[in-house]
Amino acid sequence: MGSVALRNIRKSYGAVEVLHGIDLDIKDGEFTVLVGPSGCGKSTLLRSIAGLETISDGEIALDGAVINRLQPKERNIAMVFQNYALYPHMSVAKNMAFSLRLAKEPQAEIDRKVQAAAEILDLAPLLDRYPRQLSGGQRQRVAMGRAIVRDPEVFLFDEPLSNLDAKLRVQMRAEIKELHQRLKTTTIYVTHDQIEAMTMADKIVVMRGGHVEQIGSPLELYDRPASVFVAGFIGSPAMNFLPAKAAGAALHTASGTPLGESPVALETGREVIAGVRPEDLRLADAGLPAKVVVVEPTGAETQLILRSADGAIVLTTRDRVTAAPGDTVHLQIEPGKLHVFDAQTEAAIRPESQA
Repeated sequence: MGSVALRNIRKSYGAVEVLHGIDLDIKDGEFTVLVGPSGCGKSTLLRSIAGLETISDGEIALDGAVINRLQPKERNIAMVFQNYALYPHMSVAKNMAFSLRLAKEPQAEIDRKVQAAAEILDLAPLLDRYPRQLSGGQRQRVAMGRAIVRDPEVFLFDEPLSNLDAKLRVQMRAEIKELHQRLKTTTIYVTHDQIEAMTMADKIVVMRGGHVEQIGSPLELYDRPASVFVAGFIGSPAMNFLPAKAAGAALHTASGTPLGESPVALETGREVIAGVRPEDLRLADAGLPAKVVVVEPTGAETQLILRSADGAIVLTTRDRVTAAPGDTVHLQIEPGKLHVFDAQTEAAIRPESQA
């Protein structure tokens, strides 16, 4: 078992509080991703779970047992670091075996565990090599192997792919997800890359300024973001936002162009922020006028960067586009795809929130 419970986790450096009462439950076997911009507290929270940071207040429990006061080596948690943290003078096999040797396990058992982890990670032919003889992806596998041999209750990953090139990141992303599906070990993974979060997570925790903004599955956060921040952070390209005003059952932009029917009942004249995903816009003969600034064909899709009277807009389409920079086009929003946020609090406005 490897369930993790965080209760009112606070962390201060002197007078500066960086974690503001975090509450989080992670089920046994779940792949949870902590995501947010740099400085939001996600790595501090991860290091606190590992025992590398001492929390100022709160409680960390593993399978119901409070582990706050345990040393890192006593927590049965294995961490994979951003910079791999391999010993350059040790072979791959010795790097992977290091924690087992410290624990004074029998050599036969060490050899068995290292070989088993090497088979899982395709490292068997590399066991006699040194870190300097490995690629970035191979070094990352060794760091993961060092964690696997410990057979921990929880894996912690701290931005493990940020040092890799784009193509290798995609490959390693899939390998880590596949590894989780095979081992079924509880995993907590930190990243600032929302694509990593969307593709890997069972559950995403979006953090901002030491607070949790929203917790949910990838598609929950994508389809029902709780705030402008979450809506803008989850999704690539990001959601478009336009200042808008309610007019009966419809929404109009600040400049007076109709956007479509509001998904929630609003009093006439209420100022809101209208949000729409780039893929939920389409080119039409009439609608919101916008000037084409840049056309970016990617093969399967074309991305248009546009400028309207109410702000910048991004549209993605699988259709072949003939519009060129400088052209004026008209946009319509797919029915039911408008999101509405309060202009002051930036919180999502939903039917249930108005009850």
